[in-house]
Amino acid sequence: MKIVITGSAGFIGFHLSKRLLQDKKKTVIGIDSMNSYYSTQVKKKRLVLLNKNKNFKFIKANLIRKKKIEKIFKKFKPDIVLHIAGQPGVLYSFKNPNSYKFNNIDATKTICNLSKKFNVKKFIFASSSSVYGDHKKFPIKENFKKKPKNYYAKTKLKCEKIIKKTFLFSNTNFLIFRFFTIYGPYGRPDMFIHKLLDRIKLKKKISLHNKGQNFRDFTFIDDVVKIFMYTIKNNIKSNTLNICRSKPIKTLTLVSLIEKIYKKSSKKNLTGFIRGEMLKTHGSNTLLKKNIKNLKFIDIQNGLKKTVLIYKKFGY
Repeated sequence: MKIVITGSAGFIGFHLSKRLLQDKKKTVIGIDSMNSYYSTQVKKKRLVLLNKNKNFKFIKANLIRKKKIEKIFKKFKPDIVLHIAGQPGVLYSFKNPNSYKFNNIDATKTICNLSKKFNVKKFIFASSSSVYGDHKKFPIKENFKKKPKNYYAKTKLKCEKIIKKTFLFSNTNFLIFRFFTIYGPYGRPDMFIHKLLDRIKLKKKISLHNKGQNFRDFTFIDDVVKIFMYTIKNNIKSNTLNICRSKPIKTLTLVSLIEKIYKKSSKKNLTGFIRGEMLKTHGSNTLLKKNIKNLKFIDIQNGLKKTVLIYKKFGY
């Protein structure tokens, strides 16, 4: 089986590739532009680990380069495409909206059209809970109204529409995963948990938006990979699913947990509300559990222990 993973040097793409490569019958073709939104050194370190596997093929390429991506599809003829790549970050979308248009919308159009052209059997897309925007009723279900608050969220919703339009009446089985906050070892340095770990290590202040009163629905990366592995092997009824533990935690509580595990305190700067940020994310995983029976999630304390352990060992 041949599987294309876009964004293979990224956090989720790396963990997914690492798990799939354990099966020597599977060939993983990793595509990543290696952009500098966050440290390329972290991405290179992840690739060093992946390149130890003979069944891993890495190609540095931007998905908007249609001719180059088409050559990859022609050569490898993938069975499955896991489209994880994209321009992340809420706040950055206000500064550089063009990056989101190119790397989210245009890139998704390219990968979708080529997947359809080359008769890919299954296409799974990494969307975001940010498409929902702010809601007063929780937990948020898949059929809730979409109220994206920032351009990042708007591009993710646009990508979902592109995927549905491309594959709805095709032979390709497609899935859209709306990720709530994903965390774990080898995480993104721009995400809160790793940013906090860096600040503790360097004895610098961490800014807590909305005075640390925001709530986030954290999901451990191993659970995400487990869900991917199930849906790669099995067809499920729903084509859009929330991926979440459905147990939100307040930022200040999260900081206290990490300090206890790290055994060091952090210096805090309590700031006000930040434009474009959501006050609370709390997803419903009822539909997910209907599709995947006996699905259990790792407790946040255990997930944080694993994350901090790897950070202290390797520094990222």
